[in-house]
Order: sequence, then C-alpha cells, then structure tokens
Amino acid sequence: MDKTSVQKLSYYFDGLSHTIPDEGIEFWFARDLMEPLGYVRWENFQTAIKRAIESCETTGYDPNDHFRGVTKMIEIGKGGQRAVDDFMLTRYACYLIAQNGDPRKEPIAFAQSYFAIQTRKQELIEDRMRLLARLDARERLRESEKTLSQNIYERGVDDAGFGRIRSKGDAALFGGHTTQVMKDRYGITKTRPLADFLPTLTIAAKNLATEMTNHNVQQEDLRGEHAITREHVQNNESVRDMLGQRGIKPERLPPEEDIKKLERRVKTEEKKLVKQSGKLPNPKLEE
Repeated sequence: MDKTSVQKLSYYFDGLSHTIPDEGIEFWFARDLMEPLGYVRWENFQTAIKRAIESCETTGYDPNDHFRGVTKMIEIGKGGQRAVDDFMLTRYACYLIAQNGDPRKEPIAFAQSYFAIQTRKQELIEDRMRLLARLDARERLRESEKTLSQNIYERGVDDAGFGRIRSKGDAALFGGHTTQVMKDRYGITKTRPLADFLPTLTIAAKNLATEMTNHNVQQEDLRGEHAITREHVQNNESVRDMLGQRGIKPERLPPEEDIKKLERRVKTEEKKLVKQSGKLPNPKLEE
C-alpha cells in the first residue's frame, strides 16, 4: 500500500471516531466500520465481532469494557427512522476485529496497524504494516514447509531427508550458498531457522518455491528423496531467475530483525493497547 493510500485511509478512519464526553474514551461504531473493513452484510460482520469478543475473553479481559451493544436510529425513506442494533467499540475492540480479517486485504492490513497504534503518525502505521507483512510471510512459509514435510513423508522421505531437500533448495535460491553459509553470513546461531532473519521478499521467495514443490509433488506423484530434491531445486532456481530479472540477488539482501523479537514486541504492544484504549462506561450511548 502506497503512502497516499495510507494517508487517505487514516483520514477516513479518523473521521469515523467518536469521543465519550468527559471521559476522553475514543470509540467507533461497528456499522461505520463494516464497509471499510470489507463486509457487505451486517450478519457476517457480527460473526467477526463475536470472534473478537471471544478473543478478548481468551486473553483475560472483560469484553464489556470494550464491546457495548447499543441501539441507533437510522434514516429510511421519506424522512422516517428505524432502530438498528450496533456496537460501540474501543480501539482495542477494533484491533481485535481487524485481527480476525485477512491481512492480505489492504483495508484489513491497514486497520490492524491503525488500531494497534495510539498515535496517528502515518510513518508509524506504515512501519507496523511492514512488520506485520513480514510476520504474515513467515507464518505462510511455516505452513507451506509443514505441508511439504507431510507430503514427502508419505512418499518415503524422513525428517533428515526433508532437511537435506530444504537445504539444497536454499543453495539453489542463494546462488550456491548453503543454509549454513547464509547463517554464518548473517551471524545466526545453529539452532535458529534462517528464515527468522530473512527480509520479507526472501521469505516470500522461499514460500513460492516451496508451494510450487508441494503442487508438483502431488500433481506428478513424485516419490523418493532424489526426485523431490530435483523438483525443489528446480523451483528455487526458477524463483531465483525471476528475481534476477529484476536485479535482485537474495544472498546480497541484508538480514532483518529476529522474527521472535518482533512477535514479542507485538504482544507487548497489544497489552499496552488495552490500557491506552480505556473502558467503556456503563450507561448506553444512543445516537
């Protein structure tokens, strides 16, 4: 998402916020957020809200402090009005709802960062969006490698064989540099995965090659370590060639911050967000 889009969405979400008089508690109405977050039907958005409430309970916080059912009057034809159900949502509640969306959708990716950060500084929102994109890419790589491990185990390859296949794939992607060579270059300890320190682009490249291998192993019913290794190496070489056409060499990209540290930071920020969001007062607010 470019800077202009982030700025426009920031202004838009700012305009939807309300403040409880004399309380200084910022909140949003769920129906105002439904469309910007990509929901067409209120019933579907209620499902997302329900999941967010369950998540709030799971983390040990009282949902009544952050989700408040209210009744609003809306305009209908010929000057009439009718009552509809709605929710008042604290910033933390909005964050939890965004967490239940697909981060690959731009409005959701933006909302996850917008509501997580108390300040409205655009550069901080952009930084967090990049952080979340990296975390999401790493999680998708974990899933694709897990699937590959399961696929090849069913085809006669054990855990040690999976390690060799993945290592040879790395060597193909990094221009002949093995996993250990890349770890040494980045200063990574032997017990930590290389992918936890790779930039988002390289993580995505590894994931693409792995997904291609998963697809072809199943489509062509490849069996045995030799056949699957050849397939995985070819896929990594293809991805490397594609990057090379754009002047990108994965082995020359600098490492980034440890994924584990980023995950801990996100958890810490989430705890701060709960306190900073405040609690909704008991009286219902109608609009």
